[in-house]
Amino acid sequence: MAAIRFSALATAFEREIKPYSKPKAPVSEYFGCNVFDKKKMKKYLSNEAYTHVLGAIEQGTRIDRKIADQIASGMKAWAVEMGATHYTHWFQPLTESTAEKHDAFIDFADDGQVIESFSGKLLAQQEPDASSFPSGGIRNTFEARGYTAWDPSSPAFVIGNTLSIPTIFVSYTGEALDNKTPLLKALHAVDKAAVDVCQYFDKDVNKVIATLGVEQEYFLIDEALYNARPDIVLTGRSLMGHASAKDQQLEDHYFGSIPERVTAFIDEFETEAYKLGIPVKTRHDEVAPNQFECAPIFEECNLAVDHNVLLMDMMRRIARHHKFAVLHHEKPFNHINGSGKHCNWALATNTGVNLFSPGKNPKSNLQFLTFLVNTLKAVHKHADLLRASVASPGNAHRLGANEAPPAIISAFIGKQLTDMLNALEKKVGNEKMSPNEKTELKLNVIKVPSILLDNTDRNRTSPFAFTGNKFEFRAVGSSASPAVSMIALNSAMAEQLKEFKKDVDKLIEKDVKKDEAIFQVLRKYITESKPIRFEGNNYSDEWKKEAKKRGLTNISNPVEAFDAYLTPKSKKLFTSLDVMTDRENEARTHIRWDYYTKRVQIEARVMGDLVMNHVVPVAIRYQSELIANVKGLKELFGDKEYKELAGARLELIKNISYHVSYIKAKVSEMIEARKVANKIENEREKAMEYATKIFCYLDDIRYHVDKLELIVDDEYWPLPKYRELLFIR
Repeated sequence: MAAIRFSALATAFEREIKPYSKPKAPVSEYFGCNVFDKKKMKKYLSNEAYTHVLGAIEQGTRIDRKIADQIASGMKAWAVEMGATHYTHWFQPLTESTAEKHDAFIDFADDGQVIESFSGKLLAQQEPDASSFPSGGIRNTFEARGYTAWDPSSPAFVIGNTLSIPTIFVSYTGEALDNKTPLLKALHAVDKAAVDVCQYFDKDVNKVIATLGVEQEYFLIDEALYNARPDIVLTGRSLMGHASAKDQQLEDHYFGSIPERVTAFIDEFETEAYKLGIPVKTRHDEVAPNQFECAPIFEECNLAVDHNVLLMDMMRRIARHHKFAVLHHEKPFNHINGSGKHCNWALATNTGVNLFSPGKNPKSNLQFLTFLVNTLKAVHKHADLLRASVASPGNAHRLGANEAPPAIISAFIGKQLTDMLNALEKKVGNEKMSPNEKTELKLNVIKVPSILLDNTDRNRTSPFAFTGNKFEFRAVGSSASPAVSMIALNSAMAEQLKEFKKDVDKLIEKDVKKDEAIFQVLRKYITESKPIRFEGNNYSDEWKKEAKKRGLTNISNPVEAFDAYLTPKSKKLFTSLDVMTDRENEARTHIRWDYYTKRVQIEARVMGDLVMNHVVPVAIRYQSELIANVKGLKELFGDKEYKELAGARLELIKNISYHVSYIKAKVSEMIEARKVANKIENEREKAMEYATKIFCYLDDIRYHVDKLELIVDDEYWPLPKYRELLFIR
């Protein structure tokens, strides 16, 4: 193993990396060239087909079979011109990844000749095997039939020689087996609810779109070193490894000069992203060594989710061109910062208004306050669900580690807006406002734009922070699909806006004027949601105590966090909005339990294999060399001098024995604990057993392995060390 390690180091450091050459044309000239967007639809489709597909995209209208055939014909003609020979329905099953099955365009004509063929039926629907994907009990193994169905709102694209068509994925009985289906339903729900509220302020609003910008953090390590670390290859993170003498403590990596090899990689994946219409705008070094971030311009939420999962897949593929491996795990390296996925979320109207941006008059500012306060109310009501939506085995290492938002969900809005809400809260209830109060409130509302000009601070410790014209959900893990958290957030917001309209309309029916009714309801909501607002340091122990007093939960165990999906409150949320049935919701929770169990199970198996087959034998071999050396000293110098000369060596021998014995004992205990857990049939109980009884062994064993790393001769040590993994050359 030591030979493998040094061979990997030599390969990593001596390899010639040829720089990637970017296209000379401006991005605007080739942006979206591999996407069947509106411009290409207009060129390849009839006016009738183009009108119908636009209706499907913008209003969600159905496309009949005849029109679907026309669309498929035009789409195929474009794809073949692009060099496509195959097509696939590209979907997002409940596996934390994407899926695709490629079929060739070829078919036999009536005369027996091979032709390229693609019908509306093949475009609209396909039948992949559903039995091999997680279903949480919705499908039996022997019930193989499932369907993918075209999502016109997300445009088709060509990668390599394959036309990829974004689709939903449902079971034979119509239940959702993917992330896209409930996301589309949640987005429809928030659209309808937000439009109804906007009608109080602007009758021209007939559509509200949830927008999303996803900041993606990731690590890069040399491919040769990656392949020499079985733990990273198999689990996505290093299960062992002592801290490097230098890592991020000098704070010199953040926004630093990007290494040339990394720049070449970023240039290529950005170029390919632009071709696919992904508007990547920002790139920079992140806090930890070898950590980087990219961020796109905001897009419609469904498209942004598709683009993010597509971008992650593209990054992994393109990294290999540059002899890199990309790590999206939330905590690939101990002792240094992990990676998140900051989801910047907002709502925008068809009239071009961002509902989280103040306007130029009291009416538009009252609309801004309405959506601000309702967001806080939704987050307060469904804080545990939002926490559950970001829970995962990887994120458990990151959240609350003084590098990412804690497990306590809170919202930051800044001092100025806090002061304004406190002022609006002064009088609670359905009491009528005096003329002076009305004037004061309107004056306060008018001041919103000038207030926000100075509200530029951003609380980087808050899991849900208002950042000027959007909310940034910072607790999402870097490996997760943003669809999961967006389903929860948009559903919570839709329910809350419906409740708001109901409460306001009740007051209006009692002859309370509209603006006054809105103010009265907002005042009530401000008071009710106040516990969720926090402007201080979310990392502090003081906040944990304060949060407990406020009734906020602090759930660090992912398995326990998942329970939030099954509460009556959450079930009602999803079923009342037709986002998910109870059966679909419960199935997803079963999948989460099973996924957690399997991830920890894999890590435990890899840990046991590495330490018993690589680390312990190497430590014993080095110990044997020390013992031979001590014996030689005794033979050479005799008992008296030997004791003085061999003292340090004897101490090393004892330390190695202690750590080796401890490791072997704990690995045996861990194996027995797994055997007990594996016999548990109830999925939640099994996951909880892994979370509470097995997960802890990983850090315990790691501690002693890392101590051995400091003792054993560097030439013996089998795995590339942090100092070798974390600094790209």
